[in-house]
Amino acid sequence: MINALVDKLCAQHSLEEAEYARLIERRTDETASRLAQRADAVRRDIYGNAVFVRGLIEISNICKNDCLYCGIRRSNANCSRYRLTPEEILDCADEGYALGFRTFVLQGGEDAWFTDERLCALLTALKARHPDCAVTLSLGERSRASYAALRAAGADRYLLRHETADRAHYETLHPAEMSYDNRMRCLRDLRELGYQVGCGFMVGSPYQTAAELAKDLKFIETFRPDMCGIGPFVPHHDTPFCGESAGTVELTCFLLSVIRLIYPPVLLPATTALGTIDPRGREKGILAGANVVMPNLSPVSVRKKYELYDNKICTGEESAQCKNCLNDRMRSIGYEIVTDRGDIRKPY
Repeated sequence: MINALVDKLCAQHSLEEAEYARLIERRTDETASRLAQRADAVRRDIYGNAVFVRGLIEISNICKNDCLYCGIRRSNANCSRYRLTPEEILDCADEGYALGFRTFVLQGGEDAWFTDERLCALLTALKARHPDCAVTLSLGERSRASYAALRAAGADRYLLRHETADRAHYETLHPAEMSYDNRMRCLRDLRELGYQVGCGFMVGSPYQTAAELAKDLKFIETFRPDMCGIGPFVPHHDTPFCGESAGTVELTCFLLSVIRLIYPPVLLPATTALGTIDPRGREKGILAGANVVMPNLSPVSVRKKYELYDNKICTGEESAQCKNCLNDRMRSIGYEIVTDRGDIRKPY
């Protein structure tokens, strides 16, 4: 039965929601290995052995939201807050460009200081300095008009994890003032405005079931994101979920393989969270079908402050060290770091 589901997924890039749930519930090491081999073959057909790198710049850990799982939630009084200046952000990008990066990811909490006017000026300056680079934003929920202005100023991509495609589960992870419908509205707006759009979800988040993960997979199948960031839930000691168990490398890698087979050209990161819970987590993610890694270009002085979860790795390395370390890790498993823009390869 499970082998038949794997064959169907490979042939049709689609399963029924109940079939996704069955595949997850009845998975075995043998099934995971079979899926990973298929996912690797499909990925190599499109991207060869290339692993794309994105230079991550964590611009602010100030956030208006109070998500129950997040270490930079507004009610965490123990969080040491910071905000990079536009000049510091541009300096990080300059350093990354000299190291060969051609995509920059500006990530931060929902910090009201970063108005459209300030972000548009920053994007204009960044694109003027490095016109051959792609700029990805990951700055949370904003209005359609805001997304349109940022797109016009030069933003190419936008990452916004949907976190869960199940409304009731969403409400268990977020405060009442946050809305599942608004999160989905944002993703639709981004797609309609011409961004390359990334969504994603946590694996093993509190109260999550196989049925809810199946909804996530069905959402990815129908939305067909350009990028999909999934990683294990890792608890943070200053959140309401501090006592919850972390997600697993095993299930995360299983789902990476499934997502690669659902939408073969998707850009699929092996996340820092994966490397946090397993010293070889990112390598395992690449072997399961991922093809993106995101080394940190933020100033070393602030890296430990952008603590979404406990024990985050790569908080003390210089940017060049971080990139070289990842390059060595990828070569050890037969892959090559590629520092071009790394756009999705369509049509498929």
